[in-house]
Amino acid sequence: MSKDDEQPLVSMFGIITDLFLTVVFFLFMTYVLGPHVPSQDPTTIKVVSGMTALCMSGVFWIAANMFRVTRVDYQRRKKTNN
Repeated sequence: MSKDDEQPLVSMFGIITDLFLTVVFFLFMTYVLGPHVPSQDPTTIKVVSGMTALCMSGVFWIAANMFRVTRVDYQRRKKTNN
């Protein structure tokens, strides 16, 4: 198998998929974290839960990209060993 035929480690489809999943994760975590904010003001609750979810979403983005690259690399090595 030549180098030109290999699947790229990072593709545009993978980036868009990870971005979509990260946005969904952000919205979900903002909803989940809302009741844990010690405030009665709705604006404060949204801001604090959103900022916390933003940090968690950044970690999710990195983890999703690392998983995708590792999976592609594993599939490449599996093909070359067979």
